[in-house]
Amino acid sequence: MKQTLQLKVSQQLTLTPQLQQSIKLLQMSTLDLQTEVERFLLDNPLLERGDEAPQGEAADAAAGQEQDGAAETRDEASGDDGERGAEAGELSDWGSGGRRGDGDDELDPMLNVPCPISLREHLLAQLGEVALPTRDQAIVQLLIEELDDDGYLGQTLEDIASHLPLELEIEADELMIGLRLLQQFDPPGVGARSLPEALALQLQRLDPDEPQRELALAIVRDHLTLLGNRDYTRLKKQLSVDDAALRAAQALIARLNPRPTAGFGASDTQYVIPDVSVRKRKGRWVAALNGGAVPRLRVNQMYARLLAENRGGNGEMSSRLQEAKWLVKNIQQRFDTILKVAEAIVERQQSFFEHGEVAMRPLILRDIADELGLHESTVSRVTTQKYLLCPRGLFELKYFFGSALETDSGGECSATAIKAHIRSLIDAESPSKPLSDSALVEALSKQGIQVARRTIAKYREAMQIPPVNQRKTL
Repeated sequence: MKQTLQLKVSQQLTLTPQLQQSIKLLQMSTLDLQTEVERFLLDNPLLERGDEAPQGEAADAAAGQEQDGAAETRDEASGDDGERGAEAGELSDWGSGGRRGDGDDELDPMLNVPCPISLREHLLAQLGEVALPTRDQAIVQLLIEELDDDGYLGQTLEDIASHLPLELEIEADELMIGLRLLQQFDPPGVGARSLPEALALQLQRLDPDEPQRELALAIVRDHLTLLGNRDYTRLKKQLSVDDAALRAAQALIARLNPRPTAGFGASDTQYVIPDVSVRKRKGRWVAALNGGAVPRLRVNQMYARLLAENRGGNGEMSSRLQEAKWLVKNIQQRFDTILKVAEAIVERQQSFFEHGEVAMRPLILRDIADELGLHESTVSRVTTQKYLLCPRGLFELKYFFGSALETDSGGECSATAIKAHIRSLIDAESPSKPLSDSALVEALSKQGIQVARRTIAKYREAMQIPPVNQRKTL
């Protein structure tokens, strides 16, 4: 076969580095974007914040401040000598205090922030106040190390003893003595091996004259399952009590904490920064970008001008210049896309902002994608971890999308609106006779919304609403 050269023209889609960065920035949350921007600012010297004055302007501003400061000094020199002496005394005290005048910069303001105490530290501090032999203290400390985040002892005492070295000769009876001591520590319920034991330990700390304390102890020790299932008839029969006594005991148990140590070791608060805010203007709800969430970046003009004058210069700096330009452009494009999608959502959901969840319209990603000429995956990235702030609260953009169900009138009702109807019906139900899923189907049918019972159950579970037997009260 004779070898020949042929030219072939074809089209191929390639993800350029700029496009890859654009997609990456688009799917980031606002907090992640801020972290990424900080990384670029530290790594790229040609990138700077837009709210900072350029170096030339900064020098002029500094010179102007020096002149203003000199003028103020001359004006103050003609003032009252007593005031000047008082100011000098304050400055002297400041220099000799926590911030010394010898240039000591080791003062850390974060040292003034209280550090949360862990559960282990809290219990060990109480253990140090108890006069115990060294061996007993070591046993209690061992049990403290075995507690989980909720304050429960996950292993049996026999299992703990079996994993200890044989030469220590520690038996389960010694561990039980140490556990009884640990269960007397604060918070009440710590060291429990089960939920009934944790609730019983908390009840035992209450005043003996507390009404129905003994009845509540009997319930949590032997009948907690019946109480959880709201089987009040069997409870009253087995305990030989009336409705009033059982109601008081149930209210006492409801005050207890099933997670005794929930207040210790809490994770840091994660704040959400809204990307878009919605306000009513001239009778219409309109969306606008949150200026505080948009990073203000720009290319350092001095470096860019030097690189333009030296075209055959450093190739590394030229690539950094191109990288800085791409980042500024992609961040602007990111927020432009978020604003366009948010405006389209707000325009379609005017009824929600006016009347609430019950007026939410059905909406899918394709509707917004077709309207804006975007791909569905782009709309999905825009609406994930992007938040909208309005008078009704803070919502993720994806919250405004939902499937549609037909009504008797031939219209459509969104799943969010149906959930709102279900919650309003359950909130208005009688506590002694709650509505079953079948009753909810009939109630919605009267409003012209045809929903299957299994759909009601699915929506109810999604809203974390218990079934009818667990919503019943005395």
